[in-house]
Amino acid sequence: MAPSRKELQNAAEEFCRGFASKKSVDEFLEYFSTTYEVSAIEYGEPVLAPFLGKQFVGKAGLKEYFELIGSLLSYDNVAFSEYVVDCEALKVSVKGKAKFTWISSKQSWNETFTYTLDFDEEMKVVRYQVWADSGAAYLARRGELI
Repeated sequence: MAPSRKELQNAAEEFCRGFASKKSVDEFLEYFSTTYEVSAIEYGEPVLAPFLGKQFVGKAGLKEYFELIGSLLSYDNVAFSEYVVDCEALKVSVKGKAKFTWISSKQSWNETFTYTLDFDEEMKVVRYQVWADSGAAYLARRGELI
C-alpha cells in the first residue's frame, strides 16, 4: 500500500529537521534508502562550486557530497515551509531558508532554496535534488560577495 500524504510529509519534515540540526554525515545518511540506488544532485554550473551539477550516486557518492558541502559551507537559521506532496510519485518538494557561509572566505548570504525528495515505500529518500543560489555561493567562494 502506498504511503499517505501525511506519512510522506512527516518523512520529509524529519529529513529537513535532520539537516537543520546538523546531524553528522553518517547519521544523515540513515534517511536514505538501502533498497534502491540513491543519488543527490545540486543543480548549477560546476564551474561555480565543486558540488554543483554533478550527480553523486550510491551511499559512497552521498557521503562524498555531504562531506564536500560540510568542508566548504556552514549554515545557520534553517527553516522549512511549503511542503508539496505527491503521493502517486512518492515525492515531496519543500522550500528552505538559511544563512550560509563559505568557510574559507567567511562571506555569508541569506538564501532561499528548494529540495525535491523522492521516497521509497519505506519512507527513505532515494533521490535528493537541490536548487539553490549558486551565484551567491560562487561570489562568496571568491570573496566577492557584497
